[in-house]
Amino acid sequence: MPEETTEDTLASTAPKIKTRKPEQRACDERTEKGRLCAGHLKRWYDFPPEIEAVVGKGAEVDRCGFCKTLFRPDPKQQPNSYTLRY
Repeated sequence: MPEETTEDTLASTAPKIKTRKPEQRACDERTEKGRLCAGHLKRWYDFPPEIEAVVGKGAEVDRCGFCKTLFRPDPKQQPNSYTLRY
């Protein structure tokens, strides 16, 4: 059996990255059976260097608690970093 290259393993393990919709708080990803995931989106602070290379250094990233899909912030909303905004 041929060994997988590191590019193949990175491609197979790379998480899906989506953009959050305005005021979105739950995951809208579908499972392989077509069901809605609906996992809570939580801020992810300590992501590994592999993810940092994809999303950028110091990026604001949210992650689904169930399917581990990554979400970038909505570009129309103000950033939530380090302050609570009302």
